[in-house]
Amino acid sequence: MHLLVAGLLALAAGRAVADGAPRAALVVVAAVALGAVYAVGPLLPGVHLRSRDAGLWLVATGVVWLALLALSADGVWLAFPLDFLQLHLLSRRTGLAAVVATTVAAIAGFAAHAGALTLAAVVGPALGAAVAVAVVWGYQALYRESEARRRLIEELTATRADLDQVQHTAGVLAERERLAREIHDTLAQGLSSIQLLLRAAQRALPATEEVAGDYVEQARRAAVDNLAEARRFVAALAPPGLHGATLAGALERLCGATADRHGLVARFHLCGEPVALPGGHEVALLRVAQSALGNTVRHARATTVDVTLRYLGDEVAVEVADDGSGFDPDGLPARDPRDGGFGLPAMRARARALGGSLTVESGAGRGTTLAARLPVAEAPAGSVR
Repeated sequence: MHLLVAGLLALAAGRAVADGAPRAALVVVAAVALGAVYAVGPLLPGVHLRSRDAGLWLVATGVVWLALLALSADGVWLAFPLDFLQLHLLSRRTGLAAVVATTVAAIAGFAAHAGALTLAAVVGPALGAAVAVAVVWGYQALYRESEARRRLIEELTATRADLDQVQHTAGVLAERERLAREIHDTLAQGLSSIQLLLRAAQRALPATEEVAGDYVEQARRAAVDNLAEARRFVAALAPPGLHGATLAGALERLCGATADRHGLVARFHLCGEPVALPGGHEVALLRVAQSALGNTVRHARATTVDVTLRYLGDEVAVEVADDGSGFDPDGLPARDPRDGGFGLPAMRARARALGGSLTVESGAGRGTTLAARLPVAEAPAGSVR
């Protein structure tokens, strides 16, 4: 824009001198004055979009331009860059009015120098004004769209950050819940078993030291197992019961350990053709069986418990059935935070997390049957047994 203004002023002054116009000196003076006024504008700190100083500067530039236009018909070409300035620095409505006024002045000045109002005198300035309006308004529309996209990107970035934070928080809460279930189904169950064994040993001490010694030995083995579980939590390894063994083998050993420690008949049954399962399925089924057997030992007063692992084609299930006193599944008390209370809710959450289900059938004096069913999916490489 600056180069265009300088070139047009030089053209007007140069033609006046070259043609030997009677007022050539005045044309040169007006061109220099217009160039000086124009050059001052960008240097003024107050000249910016829609400011009062910008309006005053445009008025001063317009007045000097009118003087040049009155002296030379070549001044009409400066209407084109003036249109751009007015549209850029003034509001939309004021800028359009200033462009119309400038166009009318250019047409009138050119017609005065030509001695008649011709079609060329009207079309030239009018076409230049139309081009200026189209270019400036088009640029402003693109700028507004760009700003809208920038704000949208900023909002999306902020939303993504918020979503990441929410997902992180949800992951932390889910991990805490998982660890709570793990501790309840392993360490808490084992420690509870140790407590029962030591209590039995305490009762047996006055009568028979050999019996008490057996209880203490069983408690020691339970403590060893729970120490292995604690180390697994630290090292984030698979359950010790599944190391180097199948799920069926781990459940059979669990039944044997329960029978040895608590003096009830615990039998394991395998039904169906075993298939490879993901590690998460095996851990969940083993934990459900551990928790169910722990509930049987502590609450059911049962003499016999049967653990059955069933492969049902598209499902795998673990059932734990005892002949104990039973209970009302719908009448369970609210969870007591002092003792953890993660039993049935934790087992049900484990099953649902893997797309399965947990059912409990029981009643007073009828024993209890608990069944966890999981869909059989293709096991990831390296995670099956």
